[in-house]
Amino acid sequence: MTRLRRTATAAAALAFTAAATAVLGFAGPASAHVTVNPKEATQGGYARVAFRVPNESDSASTVKLEVVLPENAPVGSVSTMPVPGWTVAVEKRKVDPPIEVHGSPITEAVSKLTWTASADAGVKPGQFQEFPVSMGPLPTVDSMIFKTLQTYSDGNISRWIEEPAPGGEEPDHPAPVLTLAAAAPAGSATPSAAAVAAPDDDDDDEGNGLAVGLGVAGLVAGLAGLALGGLAFTRTRREPTATS
Repeated sequence: MTRLRRTATAAAALAFTAAATAVLGFAGPASAHVTVNPKEATQGGYARVAFRVPNESDSASTVKLEVVLPENAPVGSVSTMPVPGWTVAVEKRKVDPPIEVHGSPITEAVSKLTWTASADAGVKPGQFQEFPVSMGPLPTVDSMIFKTLQTYSDGNISRWIEEPAPGGEEPDHPAPVLTLAAAAPAGSATPSAAAVAAPDDDDDDEGNGLAVGLGVAGLVAGLAGLALGGLAFTRTRREPTATS
């Protein structure tokens, strides 16, 4: 009886672990470079994005962030959200031909955003900071690459300026990339950015569903073993003891 009980308990524990793994998955290591979040938006629309800046130094704080907007993808409207303890400087450049925004031609576009920390507001070791930006209408290009410089209080500069190679591995110092999906034709349902960026999600969902199903089946089998063990134990207690 004791052996049966231990076997059933172990089966239930294994099944629960399998189900939890299938549902939650394993957490990977967090990226340490500057990124733009979310990573997808729609051409022709407006987007609120945030440049996420983790601090990689063990002793120095991040005190300045410079983000260069791509020259091949000018945006007519760019605005920043206040970040406590930080000031932002906006640089512009001439664009030719002009950008049309709501029927009006725009001859200037933002070329660079520079955030600078004041006093003790720098991003300290073990911390990260987000710098929100609203921009649009987004250009009709596949992606926007934001070359970025991250300056530390000890004078070191991390240059996140390397562009991704098609089909290649991520570079050592990748620039933040915003992927732009084509706008849906008028009158049609608009697919989500996640669906556009990852057309194989259905396959992943089917695999995850199978894993969850197997985990639940194992859990049910374990519980059934426990129930059978309990019935056997109860029947043993009820049987009369043989007398000589």
